[in-house]
Amino acid sequence: MDQIQAMRIYVRVVEAGTFTRAADSLSLPKATVTKHVQALEERLRVKLLNRTTRRVTVTADGAAYYERTVRLLTDLDDIEASMTNARSNPRGRLRVDVGTGVARLLIIPNLAQFHARYPDIQVDLGVSDRVVDLIGDNVDCVIRGGELSDQSLVARRIGNLEFITVASPGYLERHGAPQHPIDIERRHNSVIYFSPQSGRHYPLEFRKGEESIDITGPYLVSVNESNAYLSAALAGLGVAQITTFQATPYLDDGSLVQLLPEWSQPLLPVYVVYPPNRHLSAKVRAFVDWAAELFQRDPHLQRTAAPSTVPGRLMLAA
Repeated sequence: MDQIQAMRIYVRVVEAGTFTRAADSLSLPKATVTKHVQALEERLRVKLLNRTTRRVTVTADGAAYYERTVRLLTDLDDIEASMTNARSNPRGRLRVDVGTGVARLLIIPNLAQFHARYPDIQVDLGVSDRVVDLIGDNVDCVIRGGELSDQSLVARRIGNLEFITVASPGYLERHGAPQHPIDIERRHNSVIYFSPQSGRHYPLEFRKGEESIDITGPYLVSVNESNAYLSAALAGLGVAQITTFQATPYLDDGSLVQLLPEWSQPLLPVYVVYPPNRHLSAKVRAFVDWAAELFQRDPHLQRTAAPSTVPGRLMLAA
C-alpha cells in the first residue's frame, strides 16, 4: 500500500463525507477508495470511520488522525514545491467554480491568456449560480459575490459589482417608463431573481440619500440564473436590475434602456474564496492572482461605495 496515497484518500473521504463523492472527486473507483481506507485502518489498528449506507462519520481516533494528516500532507506539498520549479512553473489540475455571468463574460473569454501564461495547469471550470461546498466538492477556489456567510473561508476581495435598473424598449412601449420605484410596484412587472439554494426572492433595491425602497413584485417570471435573468429582461418580461458589467453592450445597441438613474443600488462585493485547510499551492495562487488582474482591468468591476448588506445575493459571481 502506498501510505501517502492512502492518507490523501482518507482526507478526501473525511472532507467529502461519503466514499462515493470522494471517489468521484479523485477520479478513482469507489472500491479502490474503500480498499485504501480499510488498509489504512488495518495498518494503524484503529477504526477511523463509522460507516452508514448514506455517509461516513469520523471516530475520535479518526478525527485526530485527520488533523495530523492534513498538516503532514501540507508540509509535504511545501517541501516538494520548494525543491522544484513549481512556484515559477505551476502545474497540475485546478478545480474552480464561478457564477454563470462571470464565466461567460470574463473568465472563459480570457482563459486562453491564462493558459498561455501557465500552460501546465489544467482548469476544471464549474459554472453555476449555486454556491458549492468547497471542501465537500473538492473545489480549490471559487469566485463568489455577496457578503460571505461562512467566516471560516479565506477570501480575497477582488472587485465590486454595480447594478442599474433596465427594461427593453418593447416593454416600455407597452407599459411606459416608471418615474419612481413605487410605479414599478403599482403599474409594472419585475423580473425577479431567486436563490438557487433557499428559493428566496430578492427584491429590486433603490437607494437615494437616506430613502430606501425594496420592490418584490408583481412579476411574470423569476429565475435563479444570471444569464436567464438577462434574457428575461431582453425579452421584455419586466423591469430588471443587472450589473453595468452585463448591461453595457445592450445599452449601447439599444436592446435595453436604463431607468431611474437618480436611484442607485447597493454594490455587491466579489471575492476569490478558498478553504482554510487547503494548502495555497502555486497553481491556486496563480489563478487567484490572475482573476484579481482581470477584475482590476475593468472599471465596471471596481466601483467604490458602501457594499450591499444583503447576504448571498449571487447575480453574477456565485
